[in-house]
Amino acid sequence: MTEITVAALQLAFSADVEENIRNVTALVREAAARGAQVILPPELFEGEYFCRVEDEGLFANAKPVGEHRAVLAMQGLAAELGVYIPTSFFEADGPHHYNSLAMVGPDGRVAGVYRKSHIPDGPGYEEKFYFRPGNTGFKVWDGPSTRIGVGVCWDQWYPETARAMMLMGAEVLFYPTAIGSEPHDTSLDTARLWRRAMVGHAVSNVVPVVAANRVGVEHGQTFYGTSFICDERGDILSELGREETGVITATLDLPRVRRHRAAFGFFRDRRPELYGRLVEDV
Repeated sequence: MTEITVAALQLAFSADVEENIRNVTALVREAAARGAQVILPPELFEGEYFCRVEDEGLFANAKPVGEHRAVLAMQGLAAELGVYIPTSFFEADGPHHYNSLAMVGPDGRVAGVYRKSHIPDGPGYEEKFYFRPGNTGFKVWDGPSTRIGVGVCWDQWYPETARAMMLMGAEVLFYPTAIGSEPHDTSLDTARLWRRAMVGHAVSNVVPVVAANRVGVEHGQTFYGTSFICDERGDILSELGREETGVITATLDLPRVRRHRAAFGFFRDRRPELYGRLVEDV
């Protein structure tokens, strides 16, 4: 196979977990019907983005990967449709809690779990109250005739995340997201910055990028959507607006991507012996 078709989903969520799963399931089916082989829902699609507040009662919603309703639903769906579904979920592991992603394969099995490495903490995004920093390291997985890497939301702002996954063999990068308005500054709109950061990863690593965000208003917090798929040169192949619900797909020519990556020479010309400062504390 020389091509891979990828998809991103964009939709709003409520406090009703079963309704959210039904809505995601409908869009996964639509994406699969359009030929998508890897289908990316947004971050923490099990419910509303609960990290806007600190509420100890919400820890009860975390479940182990083998018991989480969203993961179990996507496992059954992936097996039925023969697709890959990177599935974001609120994970409980004993006394610990993580913002995690289960890589669900076309056999319906979980190939592995990635735990979000970078955890934000600020007005409306108080994730450090709920999540420990991930202890899995970055992950890449075998996909359809390629390797895929997935970072979760805040990970997407870090060039180190993208480069690490590339050095591990990733050929397409996926970022499930929950991002929108900034409660502390209503004049700050990060939608353009959000996209530019990931398009920068695409260009500097010569790799296609798929980003899925949520939309809608949740308790005064507006999520701005603008999900997109870009190619290895940062050109937008498909996108959604700030309020749209739907599916975007794109077909990627993997041999072309590999040729372009080799021709740019970014990995040929790397100087790791000069980069020690990058792993030192500031």
